[in-house]
Amino acid sequence: MTMKVDYTPRDALLVVDMQNDFCEGGALAVDGGNALVPGINAEIEAAQAAGALVVASRDWHTVDHVSFSHRGGPWPVHCVQDTHGAAFHPDLTLGDDTIRVSKATAFDADAYSAFDGTGLGGYLKEKGIERVIVCGLALDVCVKATVLAAREEGFDTLFLEPLSAAVDPDAVAECRREFTDAGAEVCS
Repeated sequence: MTMKVDYTPRDALLVVDMQNDFCEGGALAVDGGNALVPGINAEIEAAQAAGALVVASRDWHTVDHVSFSHRGGPWPVHCVQDTHGAAFHPDLTLGDDTIRVSKATAFDADAYSAFDGTGLGGYLKEKGIERVIVCGLALDVCVKATVLAAREEGFDTLFLEPLSAAVDPDAVAECRREFTDAGAEVCS
């Protein structure tokens, strides 16, 4: 499924956390995660063909990360650096020129947005990017934080809802409202 986005060299397609641990069979699986891959691959191909940047964010946690339940955090152990669970989905077609952004890498701080502590906002501005197109996992957690942060950074922002899945499907309508309230465009 291609979303028919008109990409330009002033765009960045930001694929959020399409990692093994967030897809079916993973430690923190989101229903429907695997099914997103073909559509996201089509978007990656369309973005690359138009000269847009492709950025893929990932959780890249330390072994004993503060977000893990045994440390008092809300999540089970997931996306530990250099493990199978932290790897990008094996069918995701990330080229050598894909910008890979690792977040939540410190022991004592969590990060949900691809912009949180990564320097991504400044990098995209340096590259002349004006619009960020966001998809991936999980819609109601890291995708939500990334969409809102992209707006806070001043980027025109387009959210590709059909290429995202939520931990809690009941939260999608509220996320959509928050995105439009923040000035993001929602493609549903």
